[in-house]
Amino acid sequence: DLQICQHRAPTCCTKKMEESYQAAVRRERTQSIQALNFELKYMIVGHITAFQEAFESLLRFAENRTSSLFETAYRPMAKEAAEPVKELFTDISLYILGAETTVESAVLRFFDSLFPLVYSRLINPGITDLSEDYTECLRLTRQDINPFGHYSKNMVTELSKSLWASRMLSQALSLGIEVINTTEHAALTKECSRALVKMQYCPHCQGLTLIRPCVGYCLNVMRGCLASVSELDAQWREFISTLEYLTNEMAASHDLEIALSGIWNSINEAILHAQLNGPQLSATVDKVCGQPKQQEGNLSSANIVPVKEVTETQTFVMAHTSLNNKRREFINYMKRSRTFYASIAERLCDGDLVMRDSSTCWNGEDVV
Repeated sequence: DLQICQHRAPTCCTKKMEESYQAAVRRERTQSIQALNFELKYMIVGHITAFQEAFESLLRFAENRTSSLFETAYRPMAKEAAEPVKELFTDISLYILGAETTVESAVLRFFDSLFPLVYSRLINPGITDLSEDYTECLRLTRQDINPFGHYSKNMVTELSKSLWASRMLSQALSLGIEVINTTEHAALTKECSRALVKMQYCPHCQGLTLIRPCVGYCLNVMRGCLASVSELDAQWREFISTLEYLTNEMAASHDLEIALSGIWNSINEAILHAQLNGPQLSATVDKVCGQPKQQEGNLSSANIVPVKEVTETQTFVMAHTSLNNKRREFINYMKRSRTFYASIAERLCDGDLVMRDSSTCWNGEDVV
């Protein structure tokens, strides 16, 4: 009653043993593909973690630098500006990780929150009544009167260019993991599991437990079994090319590190621009939002402090070098995996599974 290992000679197999063999080949096939995938997946997961750590390090550096700007040059508003600064960098981090947000909305929301502070602490430092309604009016007016000049738009442009490639790379790496996981759990067809039993276990039914499949026979069976997986070859090659393009984009002129480290300078220039245009802004705001309560003897608005560059260059250089090295290592490794899906049958037939350097092997019917 054997269905797979039919042979004229006497046999020690039963139908139940054949069923056990089919369960075994399914399990072994999954394990062998997992073993092949492990190194590739380990490298991608490792680099996702490494990239994210490097991004976070750069973001922390840029955030600390921006906070220092307020503490050294704009002390009257430093405490209140801490929350908008934190929100800005959280939004940037979420954007890189693929959240449904845009760089433009993050930057403009930051400047909306910043304008009431700049207006009431630097341009008109005598304002005592900063009610919710008045603050909201200032936020909305910011969009119309553009107190920060072209600096806010420039910041959006610079960050959008440099963060786009980082966001795409982050999403592409996650997609790579998804593809690898899917191939591990691709179902075996009935024909495939029967062919694998015939190749690996039918010799056992004749007591030939040491004989192994011939190389050509193994390749034919594995290619048939893995036809759907090897169809990924063209798309995988394209995926590697895309990763290469994105890593080159990240290292090109719109450098992520330069854009992040320049945020504090863009904010500083924007605030200086608003202060220099203080009288015109006050006149417009008074018409739109009304005049708030003032302290007696309005404090001078000419408290513009030129800010010196914050010296944390060493941390920045280390994070910058670390990210560049990780990019290079990663893309070199991924380029070597270009033929991963094209050569999967060859790799599964390598090693202990087949008989190498021997005159006898199993061809599916007999020992040859």
